[in-house]
Amino acid sequence: MATDPTLKSLYADHMRDVWHTLRRLGVQTRDLEDATHEVFLVAFRRWDSYDPTRSGRAWLTGIAWRVAAGERRRARNRKVSIGFAREPGDMEARDAHQLTEAAEARALVHHVLAGLPDPQRDVFVLHELDGMSMPEIVEMTEVPLNTLYSRLRLARKKFKAEVLRLQDAQEVRP
Repeated sequence: MATDPTLKSLYADHMRDVWHTLRRLGVQTRDLEDATHEVFLVAFRRWDSYDPTRSGRAWLTGIAWRVAAGERRRARNRKVSIGFAREPGDMEARDAHQLTEAAEARALVHHVLAGLPDPQRDVFVLHELDGMSMPEIVEMTEVPLNTLYSRLRLARKKFKAEVLRLQDAQEVRP
């Protein structure tokens, strides 16, 4: 990416990252495309506040975090539909077995993430899956560092326990 990025270059470079972040933060399948575009609309409106010396991905992730929180609030007031969103790039040249395994793994991760309380899921996704540093998350969320570490520890523990439980349950099935 150029040293002085444009919104167009940020979109091209980070649209998939934003989509995945929103999905992992609990945005419903049917709302992912709209939420992704909402992130970039907010970025457009706030372009004057963007500091090009900082990471564009981190800036967009902060916006995505706020958009996801709003989407989760709205989703609680609507009837929820269950479905699987096609990941961007799913139709690349891969065989059916690879696509099925990848879809099953994503479904497992999304299922487990959906079971975490929002504050724990948020820090887990931002740190473990999106690779943000804890100081970046503190700056973005304005939550104290020790609180974030506590949430992360609890989220890791719950995530691991639930994945193991689901894997054990699958092995027991005939």
